[in-house]
Amino acid sequence: MLNDSPIRPVDVARVDDRPLWVEICGEEVWWDEPRPHEGGRRCVVRRGPDGVPRDALPPGWNSRNRLIEYGGRSWRPLPGGGVVFTNWSDQRIYRYDGHAEPVPLTPDDGARYGDLYLPPGRDEVWAVREIHLAEPQPGAPGARIDPRRDLVAVPLDGGAVRVITAAQHFLTNPRLSPDGTHVAWIGWNHPAMPWDGTELCVASLDAAGSAGQYRVVAGGPEESVIQAEWRDDGALYALTDPDGWWNLHLVPLDGSPARNLAPLREECGDAIWRLGNTWFALAGDKIVMVHGTPARRRLGLLDPATGEITDLDAPPTYWNPTVSVGGDLVAGVGASPYTPFEVVTVDLRTGAHAVLSAEKDLPDRDALPVPEAVTFDGVHAHLYPPRGVTGPAPYVIFVHGGPTSASTMVLDVEIAYFTSRGIGVADVNYGGSTGYGRAYRERLRHQWGVVDVRDSETVARGLIASGKADASKVAIRGGSAGGWTSVAALVHSTVFRGAVANYAITDPEGWAAETHDFESRYLDGLIGPLPETRQRYLDRSPTMHAADASGPALLMHGLEDAIVDPVQAERFVAALEREGTPWAYLTFPGEQHGWRREETIVAALEAELAFYGLIFGFPTPEVPPLVLKGKHQ
Repeated sequence: MLNDSPIRPVDVARVDDRPLWVEICGEEVWWDEPRPHEGGRRCVVRRGPDGVPRDALPPGWNSRNRLIEYGGRSWRPLPGGGVVFTNWSDQRIYRYDGHAEPVPLTPDDGARYGDLYLPPGRDEVWAVREIHLAEPQPGAPGARIDPRRDLVAVPLDGGAVRVITAAQHFLTNPRLSPDGTHVAWIGWNHPAMPWDGTELCVASLDAAGSAGQYRVVAGGPEESVIQAEWRDDGALYALTDPDGWWNLHLVPLDGSPARNLAPLREECGDAIWRLGNTWFALAGDKIVMVHGTPARRRLGLLDPATGEITDLDAPPTYWNPTVSVGGDLVAGVGASPYTPFEVVTVDLRTGAHAVLSAEKDLPDRDALPVPEAVTFDGVHAHLYPPRGVTGPAPYVIFVHGGPTSASTMVLDVEIAYFTSRGIGVADVNYGGSTGYGRAYRERLRHQWGVVDVRDSETVARGLIASGKADASKVAIRGGSAGGWTSVAALVHSTVFRGAVANYAITDPEGWAAETHDFESRYLDGLIGPLPETRQRYLDRSPTMHAADASGPALLMHGLEDAIVDPVQAERFVAALEREGTPWAYLTFPGEQHGWRREETIVAALEAELAFYGLIFGFPTPEVPPLVLKGKHQ
């Protein structure tokens, strides 16, 4: 354990987040950014030709929403000036023109809005609306009533909300055809998740602006369309995976087959967790798109006529799913192993690039790990070696959430917080992760709690066998689904000396009944349908197998979490207590699913470091002490 690390928990809080969306509007570039020091709100920012970023929202306004609980595109700049956005406190859509206070455009009736889109030529904003007929009661199986969703048009002058369509249970990506006569969208129904199968739909609009009977032009039960944009009135560009990889296709509306514009055995997209992401954008007769792997995802310019992709030369080695084009300028959000996610522009003519978002106070390069993409018996991981350690070192296996998601190989100051103190990190992209094609993703089908645990163990044992990790000092940690894998590995493996689980699922059968609508049938594919496969749920449940824990556990949870109720953590620590296994449980009022407040991020990191000190046997004088409970303490 090194006590001279220059990285403090507050440094993590102020660097370790990212803009979600970026958009070019006229001569301005707009984006949103987190403000952990302002209670965790997200503020929209605009930067004009003078190069000065300015807040586009007044203090206190928080551009977030709870659409499908994970949120959807929450703002759009208005071409004539101003912005429309969703506000966290009441979930309504507002318009703000820079004077006085924002003006609400939607009723104060509890409905949630997100995935905002401005249809060209219309004085309205389109959105996905979510109406909850009854609020779910946490911890009460069977109490959930599924919400109703539809695509709606909201007049910018505050008139009545109009329903465009309510075709499927889940909808996203509303797009108006260039001639204004048709609407396209992507939809799916339970029990599918959007990475399983979605439908790209097209319908004509009547005189009132409502959609008629729709037809499915791409997608299906085993094909996932995740973004679509009109090429012209007769065809759409669609990001979809009929061949097992999210590639860009041309989808004609005359019934002729879709065509893969640039067949790649790599992903040009991700799983839909937030509604409104954009992995590609039209740039005249070319298309700007992202493509690659979780270790390196490039920004390329595709010529649809030839299938040739020319990668743009810019510093980021990984680009997030938000791409916008205005004239010859491309804007996106990118990062590298030594730079955080920033708003970056690239000139398509000259290749010149610029970072627009505010410069962050980063640790010295010497304090950062040099990452490496590795595989152990076919399991992908990113390795972050510890600073100042020769020979076998303490290691923590990081497990990402989702589980249909991925860890990317970019600067993560949270990881550097540990590696700079002599603790190595291996960030595992276990079977089920995105970024490696559908076949790798579906390794987890009906195997959650088995494949993810086994793959995490494979990486840990590989590090031990190679002499990098000390066999007596290996732990595992994760949040949400990663928290599940961490506690499942604690009880179903003997390699881990302890586990840290943030907002974790610990009782899958209970969670299936208690969680929100979007993920309420997720476990059908991850474990199996209930009640037919109930025994699998019992066999894999960490709570049911707490007696087999190989070490202590630290659990942390936000008390306003609507995705994983805190009762999940409470059940597991109660089971550990009954078995006499040491544990600690910290809760954070005002936090939801994930940490957003600076004080929470600091407290959680300090507790985690103290926990490793206890289980690995080194002092941690720089952080408050952590007390483990349990009969054997």
